[in-house]
Amino acid sequence: MLQSDTITEQVSETIQNDSTVMAMANTIEKLKETPVNEWLPQLVHQYVVPFAIKLVVAFIVLIIGRWVIKLIKKWMQRVLERRRIDASVGSFLSSLISVILTFVLIIFIISILGVNTSSLVALLASAGLAIGMALSGTLQNFAGGVVIILFRPFKVGDFIDAQGKQGVVKEIQIFNTVITTPDNKVISIPNGILSTGVMTIFTKEETRRVDWTISISYGDDFEKAKKVLLQLCDEDPRILKDPPIAVLLSNLNASSVDLTLRAWVKSADYFPVLFSMNEKVYETFPKEGLNFPFPQMDVHLDNKN
Repeated sequence: MLQSDTITEQVSETIQNDSTVMAMANTIEKLKETPVNEWLPQLVHQYVVPFAIKLVVAFIVLIIGRWVIKLIKKWMQRVLERRRIDASVGSFLSSLISVILTFVLIIFIISILGVNTSSLVALLASAGLAIGMALSGTLQNFAGGVVIILFRPFKVGDFIDAQGKQGVVKEIQIFNTVITTPDNKVISIPNGILSTGVMTIFTKEETRRVDWTISISYGDDFEKAKKVLLQLCDEDPRILKDPPIAVLLSNLNASSVDLTLRAWVKSADYFPVLFSMNEKVYETFPKEGLNFPFPQMDVHLDNKN
């Protein structure tokens, strides 16, 4: 029974295929026998005219779409200029938006012409997914660069500490930020980790506190040491008087008494004042009878003999 049913289905399919072929052949023969002036108007009315209308509509949509894209580009450029974003970065972002909008416009025009875009969109989505997975790190850095450019947590010329590296921001690129260290090394940090990690910006504020730890020996006069430090600070015009300078006894070590000196300076004067004060303290303390301690160890001999 199963074999008979299978044979019957094959015969029916063959008959249907033959009938389709025969119908097409008959249609062609009729077209040959029918004068052109009879079937051509019908063909034009059913196919050519609707396609021509779609073509005109697609052309109008193309013109309007390009005009709208230009308006969006001009608006975006004005926004980027108001945010004082670098011209090269602004140009890149503007071009990227233009390409994306143009792609969307082309897909829309293709759909107006009657072409099924679902398979095309699915293919492009699959390709985009594959490329995105292959370039996941690069895309993360690109997104980080966009975040840095738009929200501007730091700018070119700032002194930052990020990912264990310190330096002056030299350039903010799309994928990386380039910094120059104090010893003139150039370091490129990916924007992905830079936009999501912890960062210290030393030049964000106008002023910065300088801290020194200065040690004196046990038996030295603490008040005298405090007076000398305050005098050295008063003699340096780069040290601000407000907030007030503070000298604190911070720690009693095994071999030294530690003093903490805190003073405020302009951010640009931080390192010059830091090193200058170290030199002055080293030169002045011995003249004032204040000693710099060194590690000491007391040894007690038990002579039982």
